[in-house]
Amino acid sequence: MKFPTPPRGLKALPWRMPIWIYRLGLGGLVGKKFLLLNHTGRKSEKQRQAVLELIQVNSETGEYYVVSGFGTHSQWYQNITHNPAAVIQVGNKKMTAIAKQLNSEEASQVILDYTQKYPKNLKNLGAMLGYDIEHTPEGYLAFGREIPVICFSTSQSK
Repeated sequence: MKFPTPPRGLKALPWRMPIWIYRLGLGGLVGKKFLLLNHTGRKSEKQRQAVLELIQVNSETGEYYVVSGFGTHSQWYQNITHNPAAVIQVGNKKMTAIAKQLNSEEASQVILDYTQKYPKNLKNLGAMLGYDIEHTPEGYLAFGREIPVICFSTSQSK
């Protein structure tokens, strides 16, 4: 699968603006649909941030799942692959976490579950990013086998 190139410069502004909601202490306004990822740059070793859409949460185990919409090209994805230690914030709650990429079968099931819960979201995101996704259960499973799905396990995880 060919992943889209992440935007740079002014084109990246809409993708970066949600970070300021969290920086202003307004993470509670975003609710439980997004998380703020605080991670370490793989080259600079500086602290970096990204806001990511949550596609699944297991509150019993403290696991939070996200997709790398730009695939392996995303800087945050490359950074957490290099150093999986992170701090995530959901709403106003901050938690230490360890990132782990799901295998293709686990990822495809998470994507299928997400599309069953929110049928329009993947259609809209896929169209916006230029993915040609077959909008059937089989198509969602195939997409899930290709796109990186990351699980952030928090300290409350078992």
